[in-house]
Amino acid sequence: MVKCTRRQIRELKTALRWKLPAAQRERIQMVLLRESGMTQPAIAAAMGVSLSTVNRAHIAFNHGGIKALKPKPIGGRQRENMTVAEERVLLARFAKAAGAGEMLNIHDLKAAYEKAIGHETSNSTVYNLLDRHGWRKLMPRPFHPKRDLAAQDAFKKTIFQML
Repeated sequence: MVKCTRRQIRELKTALRWKLPAAQRERIQMVLLRESGMTQPAIAAAMGVSLSTVNRAHIAFNHGGIKALKPKPIGGRQRENMTVAEERVLLARFAKAAGAGEMLNIHDLKAAYEKAIGHETSNSTVYNLLDRHGWRKLMPRPFHPKRDLAAQDAFKKTIFQML
């Protein structure tokens, strides 16, 4: 079934000589095979793709010409739970305490984040969020909260006698 003019076919054939992404080259070939008289199921079998892929390539060419066969750029954060602006709003609640010199508790932030997105997530997701917004890593506590100073002093006095 011929739908292209001779000029369009000539443009498609010359476009195959250009340095193109593989996906665009395949779509051009699909259109050229249709112009040679092959049916869409035969094109799908020959190219090793599904029938819907062939149909989409033909429809794209019919509506936008050779430029429409160019693959769409993906980019961006594909698996984001929140937009960057939503993350900024969430961190603003914790920024006041952090600005006052208090340490940020990752468990509190993680609980608020999970409540906002509606499901559980890992600690690394929260640390990546902090890194994305320029927050530095949390500092470890300088001492154990249940430390025994008397036992530490006694150890310091007796360790040299043992050596």
